[in-house]
Amino acid sequence: MHTVIIGIGGVGGYFGGKIANSGQKVTLIARGKHLEAIQKNGLQVKSIEGDFITHPHLATHTIASVDKADLVLICTKSWQVTEAATMIKPILKEDTVVIPLQNGADNAEKVGAVLGAKHVLGGLCRIYSKIEAPGVISHFGHPPEVVFGELDARKTDRLQTIKKVFDTAGFNNTISQDIKAAIWGKFMFIATVSGLGALTRATIGEMYETIETRHILHQTAREIYDIGVAKRISLPKDIIDKVLAFISKQPYEATASTQRDIIEGRPSELENFNGYIVKEGKRLKVSTPTNTFIYSCLLPMELKARK
Repeated sequence: MHTVIIGIGGVGGYFGGKIANSGQKVTLIARGKHLEAIQKNGLQVKSIEGDFITHPHLATHTIASVDKADLVLICTKSWQVTEAATMIKPILKEDTVVIPLQNGADNAEKVGAVLGAKHVLGGLCRIYSKIEAPGVISHFGHPPEVVFGELDARKTDRLQTIKKVFDTAGFNNTISQDIKAAIWGKFMFIATVSGLGALTRATIGEMYETIETRHILHQTAREIYDIGVAKRISLPKDIIDKVLAFISKQPYEATASTQRDIIEGRPSELENFNGYIVKEGKRLKVSTPTNTFIYSCLLPMELKARK
């Protein structure tokens, strides 16, 4: 099995590094000083579950130099998904599987629109990680996990093939019986804490312990639930309570990557999170006043970052 990782940030660097470190064939698609450091010194992963340095089969920025892939993990930001899917077209075989792992509700659909639905599985990951320095990934929270499944909920042989890759790599992974619902559950969490976190400049713990902001977290999640139901996603009726309980258990000082991007003046996933809910609300005629307020307040900073 040849696994190709597109985007070697906190997510792609950790999971790609684990697969490569288990002796499997891995190509990392990166760029700039990060790529140069990996090519020179290998990929270093500093993890609360154990540090390691791994030397993948190939680290490159040139897709033309990459062998055909059996599995592709797209680990870019959600606003880069369509571009990443277009880039990997030359390395696809008839049975290549592509899994987008970034946050967002509609990434699998975006990839399928470019590559064809037959290549695509739904996926999500749970991990706190980031690039600490060029060539260095820091994993600092949450037992790393990948959840994946067929978008039509079928049980297929290729799911077991991919699970073997992940099992050999040594990180937690689960085949979901309803990956769309799982993606929306994760999306509800990350979109809820990201936008409000950027607006308040507060950590997840600070937002949750303050009654007023905890109420806004609940309102944000409620609107995301309403959009999901309108889109016929099979969300459990108690999902909002579960998401709030999950938020309460996060490290007190934790912040979301989108929150950090906005605060530091970088392009973010605002459009793919709260912006997506606002636009779907307009399309589906579902009211989203809380997400609209958060999105509208953050939009000037997002537009400035993208200039």
